[in-house]
Amino acid sequence: MKKARLVRSVMITLAAVGMCLPPAAFAVEPAPAPAVVDVALSDGGMLHGQVLNLQGAGVAGVPVVVKTQDRDVAAATTAADGTFNIQGLKGGMYQVAAGQGQGVYRLWSAGTAPPVAQTSATVYSQNGTVDSNAVVYTQNCCCEGGGLKAFLTNPIVIAGIVATAIAVPLALSNQHHASH
Repeated sequence: MKKARLVRSVMITLAAVGMCLPPAAFAVEPAPAPAVVDVALSDGGMLHGQVLNLQGAGVAGVPVVVKTQDRDVAAATTAADGTFNIQGLKGGMYQVAAGQGQGVYRLWSAGTAPPVAQTSATVYSQNGTVDSNAVVYTQNCCCEGGGLKAFLTNPIVIAGIVATAIAVPLALSNQHHASH
């Protein structure tokens, strides 16, 4: 009977804390939409590109994979100066992944690209770099500034945790004294 009362008290406390939190405390921040870069393919559906490190130097021997809808379409390895060429591609949306970097590209068949289209794709092999014609993505763990950290650092959540930490031992103490 007394345990049921204790459980009910704890549940009511937790529910009250939950109702005090704004809905945004439970929301997960949406991932930013990837920037799409227009790149003109040369004759034969050839994609020219380069993989660079953060200092801007070409990186040799990096595997480069071209994907569409999570399906590998083509692959290559970078040369000594970090350049790569992949032939046989058609116009459309693709992801180009190289090392730790990844970019989203709209490839255009030869002669059909808009004037703003780049002539090659540049991908950085390190995390967190954004280039004018490539976007590199990193996974964001919920504990590195994501929703969980924001939730647990909310002052209302902290107050609720402190209140629960005080209320539960008091209720247990009262239950213990009442049973004697």
